[in-house]
Amino acid sequence: MSERFLVTGGAGYVGSHLVLALLDRGDEVVVIDNLRTGHRAALPAGVRLVVGDAGDPALLDAVLGEGGWSAAFHFASLSLVGESMREPYRYLLENAATGIRLIEACVRHGVRRFVLSSTANLFDQADRDLIDETTPIVPGSPYGESKHMVERALLWADRIHGLRSACLRYFNAAGADPQGRIGEDHDPETHLIPLAIDAALGRIPPLNVFGDDYPTPDGTCVRDYIHVADLADAHLRVLDVLTTRSATYNLGNGRGHSVREVIDTVGRIAGRPVPHVVAGRRAGDPATLVAGSARMRAETGWTPRHASLDDIVATAHAWRLAHPGGYGAN
Repeated sequence: MSERFLVTGGAGYVGSHLVLALLDRGDEVVVIDNLRTGHRAALPAGVRLVVGDAGDPALLDAVLGEGGWSAAFHFASLSLVGESMREPYRYLLENAATGIRLIEACVRHGVRRFVLSSTANLFDQADRDLIDETTPIVPGSPYGESKHMVERALLWADRIHGLRSACLRYFNAAGADPQGRIGEDHDPETHLIPLAIDAALGRIPPLNVFGDDYPTPDGTCVRDYIHVADLADAHLRVLDVLTTRSATYNLGNGRGHSVREVIDTVGRIAGRPVPHVVAGRRAGDPATLVAGSARMRAETGWTPRHASLDDIVATAHAWRLAHPGGYGAN
């Protein structure tokens, strides 16, 4: 049976892949997005787009007041870690206020399920190889802190009003729709895989490798990359959990890849080397961040379908070749 969902930030990278997954299974989707970083062209036909801020109480009342909602998915936020270090109060105020106003509006209009796009930036000082849900929360930036504030607000919304919520703390989203319908287009781009692809294609200067003296096998930072389509699938799977309780899940493949591994993989997929230079370390970059996702796998049956780095890079590369200008002029 078709359901009806609200997706804030649904014109953004991960949000648009969830929207596509919902449409593929026959659901109705309404997106709220201010298009500051999202793209109208990322939304396929059949999606109703409401252009505006997800924290605008009047807009939320107008949209949620229509009723008939199965759940709300919340992606809309400022999301650049480095920028949050330069503008901490902007991130803390805007992200927390937007999330809390949306939560309040969902409670007011009887929405019973809520899924939050959270972050691995909650774990800046992890004390273990695999970062699972029991890892102590030490946000690595005001961005991570702002997500934690929304998670805490959801805890109280459950205790007081019975709003069931899932906080999905995912690691490094990467790749593109395997069918090539949508992909990744940020301005500025800060993610390693698309930057490495553009460097290989000669579209940007040589890639900066920030540090090669970490305590890792090849000296470069190790990260867990998860395909964006697998993230979308995870968002769908938690809906059944939310019929009875709230939940928190860390999402990743459970295997780390170093910066050099990514560079080598991109070079092999692209058929040309990735020009790069070694620069100094960036402040605050942990050596290794890898997700422990056993809880998600056990409780929902979720298993990444595009777990190999080759698959992730291949879909990103194919979309970038087909859309050299992103969602703009190609």
